[in-house]
Amino acid sequence: MEDGFDFARLAAEIGDRPRTASEFVQRALRAAILDGRIPPGTPLRQEALAAAFDVSRMPVREALRQLEAQALLDFTPHKGAVVAEISAQDQADTYLIRRALEPVAFAQSIPHLTRDDLDRAEDLISDMDREPDHGRLGELNRRFHMSLYARAGSPKLVRLVERQLIEHDRYLRFHLAMLGRDRMSQDDHIAMVKAAAGRDITAAISVLQRHIDVAAEDSARFFN
Repeated sequence: MEDGFDFARLAAEIGDRPRTASEFVQRALRAAILDGRIPPGTPLRQEALAAAFDVSRMPVREALRQLEAQALLDFTPHKGAVVAEISAQDQADTYLIRRALEPVAFAQSIPHLTRDDLDRAEDLISDMDREPDHGRLGELNRRFHMSLYARAGSPKLVRLVERQLIEHDRYLRFHLAMLGRDRMSQDDHIAMVKAAAGRDITAAISVLQRHIDVAAEDSARFFN
């Protein structure tokens, strides 16, 4: 028993045991986090989990690392691994705010984007194509979008957009881990750069809005 949650009982509920101990621990914890049995803020201590699942600390450590990559855990000082806030409502709010802010920033930025800005965006698309790590993909995705919004001429708006993209990173990693990286639409990214290079604000905003809407729908579908 740890912080009010019976991890030993959770381990016993798993039917067919996966091939590896780390997969066994990860599958059990992920299911319990996603269905709310382990609430946000719950610390997951390696010693207690190893005892509850009757495994060594090494597969527990690997399971926690994988769950962090999926944005289901945060690592904090003095607490270690803590269950992150992942909810359908929070996710929906994040996409709603992105859809409100980003088209405005993009529209204001497009007339002032330089060739260097567009080249940087194209380089980041290539970097994302080659990057296998979900955590790193989130950072590259944020940098890509910000490279297109940075010339908006409104520092406060740009800061608000970047703050939401940082919040969105958790859901992007969750999205990629659950649904696969093929659901990260690079075609939309390429189309956004092309429209911006042609100073076609209407087309650029249309692609961006569709890009956000499709991602929101995909993520919401997983929660339903």
